[in-house]
Amino acid sequence: MTDLVAGFFAPWAVFALVGLLHLALPARRVSGYVRDEHSGELLRYRLNGLLVLVVTVGTWFAACATGVMPWDWFWQHRWPAAAGALTLGLLGSVAVVLTAPSRGAHVLTELYLGRRINPQMFGGRADAKMYLYLAGATLLELNLLSFAAHHRSAFGDDPSPGVVLYVVLFTWFVCDYLVFERIHLYTYDFVAERVGFKLVWGCLCWYPFFYAVGLWSVADRPNPHMPAWLAIVATAVFFAGWMLSRGANLQKFSFKQDPERAFLGLVPKVLSDGERRVLCSGFWGLSRHVNYLGEIGMAIGLALALGWPLVLGPWLYPLYYVALLVPRERADDRRCAQKYGRLWEQYRNEVPWRIAPRIY
Repeated sequence: MTDLVAGFFAPWAVFALVGLLHLALPARRVSGYVRDEHSGELLRYRLNGLLVLVVTVGTWFAACATGVMPWDWFWQHRWPAAAGALTLGLLGSVAVVLTAPSRGAHVLTELYLGRRINPQMFGGRADAKMYLYLAGATLLELNLLSFAAHHRSAFGDDPSPGVVLYVVLFTWFVCDYLVFERIHLYTYDFVAERVGFKLVWGCLCWYPFFYAVGLWSVADRPNPHMPAWLAIVATAVFFAGWMLSRGANLQKFSFKQDPERAFLGLVPKVLSDGERRVLCSGFWGLSRHVNYLGEIGMAIGLALALGWPLVLGPWLYPLYYVALLVPRERADDRRCAQKYGRLWEQYRNEVPWRIAPRIY
């Protein structure tokens, strides 16, 4: 019973630690892209995600190395921990939505999508969206390391190199997001999404547990002895996806900062109506959301990296990305059509592909 309670509240403790570290550790102060709903001023953010991750993982490492907890503790308690994260996500969603004034939609719609657009706390010292993504990413990393430790202890004589490759690639994914925190202030999540169940429960439960579904499903399996070519293909697919996603987001950030600045030597090609501008070259000339193609590519690379291409579990992650990003592309397309009008129609004609060039 004690183990069940400890597992249940473990995510709560991790999220509390992340919150305290986020508030206490040094941080960069930057302006974002979105504006305060009331004052109209650009929102300011404190960015220290990578430092918070390093300190949290270091604390876990020290606890394991000194025998305070076993290396695979999060694996051993994964089910009660998932239940605890699910419960906290539900409670947090209800609290953040019902304490805000209604925007006129049905209460269930607002509970799912949220009412507040960009809530900040402690006098602007913490941003709700930034904290939620940081908390989810940190617990995801702890789960990945602990799940891999379980595999190593279970198959110490012949562990799977694919597990190591998977954790290395996924750690790159997590650290990359935190290194480029400022860039993500210009993405759809921060610009258009509100804070409700989708974001709160998604970051506190879905993100740290479902994203690790590939390793969750094969950590108890022996070494599949995957051929070297499969590991090379998995790595190549992952980094091809990363280059599309990161390159597209960096190019958009560069364009927002200075529409005349060349990116990777490419002078931006722009559609304009005299007041507004839409970038239509480089990554954004390949498709209207080529960054989503990159996200899906990284997920496919991770699924392949584990060396079990015929097992369903690892493929749930890339399938989820398809289910998430295709509707999001449609929603963002409608939002951009309202914002840019005929200019967006010109962009659609200039760049007809939604996500995958010549496919979709």
